[in-house]
Amino acid sequence: MRFRSTRSSLRHLLAAVLGVALLSSGARAGNWPRFRGENGSGTSETKGLPKSWSTGDYAWNVELPGEGHSSPIIWEDRVFLSSAVDEGALRHVICLDARTGEQLWIQSLGFNRSVKHAKSSWASATPATDGERVYVPFADKENYSVTAYDFDGNLVWQRSLGRYESQHGQGASPIICEKLVIVPNEQDGPSSIVALDPLTGQTVWSTLRSNNLVSYATPLVVQKPGVPTQLICSSGAMGVTSLNPADGRLNWMTGEIPGRTISSPIYADGLILQHSGGGGRGEYLVALDPFAVEQDGQPKVAYTRKKNLPYVPTVVAYHGLSFTWNDDGVVHCFETTTNENVWTKRVGGTYSGSPICVDGTLYIMSEDGNVITIAAAREFEQYGEMPLDDPSHSTPAFANGRLYLRTMHRLACLEIVP
Repeated sequence: MRFRSTRSSLRHLLAAVLGVALLSSGARAGNWPRFRGENGSGTSETKGLPKSWSTGDYAWNVELPGEGHSSPIIWEDRVFLSSAVDEGALRHVICLDARTGEQLWIQSLGFNRSVKHAKSSWASATPATDGERVYVPFADKENYSVTAYDFDGNLVWQRSLGRYESQHGQGASPIICEKLVIVPNEQDGPSSIVALDPLTGQTVWSTLRSNNLVSYATPLVVQKPGVPTQLICSSGAMGVTSLNPADGRLNWMTGEIPGRTISSPIYADGLILQHSGGGGRGEYLVALDPFAVEQDGQPKVAYTRKKNLPYVPTVVAYHGLSFTWNDDGVVHCFETTTNENVWTKRVGGTYSGSPICVDGTLYIMSEDGNVITIAAAREFEQYGEMPLDDPSHSTPAFANGRLYLRTMHRLACLEIVP
């Protein structure tokens, strides 16, 4: 394979041909419609993405207006992300051409300046899309707002959920479930999970939540043939909970778990994995079967872990193995179903974004702006460390043969080219 950084028509033609070849061969190219892609798994089976590269290999690398930590989301030839300027006084929703990085449109909203955690931003929550509209959350102390735009940048609706109280700022991302926009509204004040009508922004249902430490976990959906769909939400106060996505009714809950849930739950090999912690360190991970509910109404816990855990980065699973990437650069591999340790390695650096896995390779960005790649395998192997020359607290995104790497001020795209 070879990689070009030009925007030539030949490059675009080759990319299009490759996309057809990937789809015809059964590879999952697909869109990336929410934080960490389809159902928050952070994985793709698409082949051909390089494990290491040089600066000149990027298809494009563009400057963004403002700064932020939100991840890009992708639907076909459009990339959506958010940013902010002036201590959050102005928030941007940005749409780029996925092939060229050209800005197609930008919409701006005014908010009050507000405080945040030193490692947070005023644009930390990742948007979500259903392929027709893009849904973007922003908040200051007085207003937690969700806004919907069509793909041409026209405002469809804007909805305020009321005040938002958190010393760290807002960071949980919405998802689409059962044709509803699901918005986590966990905060220091009255908390809830809210389901909005994607056409109007009106509330379909809202379920109250207990709160102690604010949760930043993004929900996921678990499905099994012949069994009702479950909406999974997490917080320290309630633990892992299952809701009926049609009406918000509680199916089950684990009860309180230690610390704060900044990371998001994943579903792999029949188990939900959720970890929590505090003070920059992971303290607890629970693995449970959402379809095996005990007589006391709680789901069956497969195992728990209390060591080698991250605080912020979300776990990723691949082919029976799970990988936790600690904030301080220690990576741990264990078997997802048995909890058996496989290996632990220190790769160095500090991390606030989460790893994703593309065809058996883990990709993550360090806070100082390096992309680290290692094998998602039983044997540890590091492939590369590529500088982005700009700090990053974001999680990579991958869709339709392109890897997107968002830093504080830029978005770079690495493209599979035959």
